[in-house]
Amino acid sequence: MADLILHHYPMSPFAEKARLMLGHKGLAWKSVFIPSVMPKPDVVALTGGYRRTPLLQIGADIYCDTALIATVLEHVKPEPALFPEHLEGIACIVAQWADGELFWAAMGHNLSPKGAAALFANQPPEAAQAFAADRGAMSSGMTRLRPGDATSACKSHLRRLAHMLHGQDFLLGDAPCIADFAAYHPLWFTRTIVPGMAGILDATPGVLAWMDRMAALGHGKPARLTSTEAIAIAAAAEPAPLSQEAFQDDHGIALGSRVTIAAQSFGTETTEGTLVAATRTHYTVSRNDDRAGHVHVHFPRIGYVLKEVRA
Repeated sequence: MADLILHHYPMSPFAEKARLMLGHKGLAWKSVFIPSVMPKPDVVALTGGYRRTPLLQIGADIYCDTALIATVLEHVKPEPALFPEHLEGIACIVAQWADGELFWAAMGHNLSPKGAAALFANQPPEAAQAFAADRGAMSSGMTRLRPGDATSACKSHLRRLAHMLHGQDFLLGDAPCIADFAAYHPLWFTRTIVPGMAGILDATPGVLAWMDRMAALGHGKPARLTSTEAIAIAAAAEPAPLSQEAFQDDHGIALGSRVTIAAQSFGTETTEGTLVAATRTHYTVSRNDDRAGHVHVHFPRIGYVLKEVRA
């Protein structure tokens, strides 16, 4: 199989989720650092428009969103499992809550004026301004919690996590699963990237102990790669044959149609291409780029909007 290539940047919380899943499975992978704000020309060359972090590249296949990346990693190396047998449904539901409600509450707390000032304390003023403008554009139309409300909600979420961890090492038992990785990454940002905001964790020592266990999983075996090299790898490859999973048509859009796919909220830039797969779990569009060549870009169904491009 072609190398696993993760496109990410160090302080991205969702990238930490992916890095830790790679570590949990003990996988070797190539690490491509990308900008934290637009423009991201090398990312767009691969995705056609999608710009959220991280991306997983395998040859000429580009996987968007950590929910789908987790599924891909499970296929690459089934053990240790991210989706525990008999608990997959509840694990995914908890993960979706953590990637949504918990994440936005934690990040609202983390990037309050105090946290944001600490984050950019050693950088020029224009860095903070560029970050704020970029994230403002990504969240256009979203209702964001004010810092006080975010802190209050985060405290409640932490108490819920503490209750789940009572008497066990991980959220759903004795081993980490997708729920743990989803719940960990926004709190990792609190503890590691803006430690001045980490006092909120002190009231839940069980959560802190769980975070230590999660951090100990490590990041696997990364090796650096440039984005130029990653694009060349895509251009030299062809997308892997599509699985034979059944076509699930919920939109009245036939395979072979020209479509756009975009996140339903936060970072809603569209990727346009030819719809070549729509299974019960994900969409795949085929597209061609002057630099990356022929690629397949894959998205999960949940959280994404599929539209037909009409002449």
